Amino acid sequence: MNKIILIGRLTKDPETKITGEDGKMMTRFILAVDRNYKNAEGEVEADFIPVVFWGHKAEIISKYMKKGRLLSVSGRIQTRSYDDSEGNKRYITEVSADDFQFIDSSKEENII
Repeated sequence: MNKIILIGRLTKDPETKITGEDGKMMTRFILAVDRNYKNAEGEVEADFIPVVFWGHKAEIISKYMKKGRLLSVSGRIQTRSYDDSEGNKRYITEVSADDFQFIDSSKEENII
């Protein structure tokens, strides 16, 4: 089973683009997810996890989410690789998300 659920804050505004010939919308962002413990200095550490949404949900995320907003996402871990410009093999691990829930909301936004 490959299922992940995360709650965290966006580290910057989502990046959105239209991909390929089919014109699918894709939104990508990094989610900062706090760990359950504090380090030796008493600070909470976080993991920074890349997340990708596709289609209509990508459009909603792009429209309503901004840097610092709290979001819950669910999906699956996905890995892929490519060769960079110098011929080195690069690996990417990210969450291919299929659902979300806004955890906080801005008072000036009216999300329906």
